[in-house]
Amino acid sequence: MGRPREHDQRTAEALLEAAERTVELAGIEALSVRGLAGDVGTTTRAVYSLFGSKDGLLVALGNRAFEMLGAAIAALPTTEDPAADLVEAGVAVFRRFAIGHPSLFRIAVQRTVGPPSLASEVAIARAEAFTGLETRVARVKNAGLIGRRTVGDAACEFHALCEGLAAVELRGLMKTGKEVQIWRDALTALIAGFAAFGAAKS
Repeated sequence: MGRPREHDQRTAEALLEAAERTVELAGIEALSVRGLAGDVGTTTRAVYSLFGSKDGLLVALGNRAFEMLGAAIAALPTTEDPAADLVEAGVAVFRRFAIGHPSLFRIAVQRTVGPPSLASEVAIARAEAFTGLETRVARVKNAGLIGRRTVGDAACEFHALCEGLAAVELRGLMKTGKEVQIWRDALTALIAGFAAFGAAKS
């Protein structure tokens, strides 16, 4: 029988959850391998074995963020209204992720913290999550609602608006109690604009 792994997936999950909490509560400067190991009740060896370094841990948080987004988009039900479904992807997936995991949003999506290599290290997970969004946008295109825009361009514009809305809400600049309505109105208007001003310029 093979030798059991000393540091398993449960340890990795516990370390990532603790690291996310630390970054959210005290900032990235407060994140240390020794402190994280103490929080989880394991050893620094476990952290280094699983992630290689503090930068490796941040990369793992970035990948975790996109994996969460991708899984949530894939799990979102579809209806006969692809435009409404796309709005729902923004509100029920992207907004919920950004508001529920603001430190992961800053690390993975905004990339305002983390090592310079972060973008390339999370590229695969990011591409997989973005493919899920493009699948939703493709349904809107097939319904004739994005003009001559490409699916990739429309998905990029949709993502940009979601990222901007999340950043504004996280800074506390949205009227309290109106956040979801603002998201829905903005995303609905964007999709309506796709149809009204859909001609792509060369």
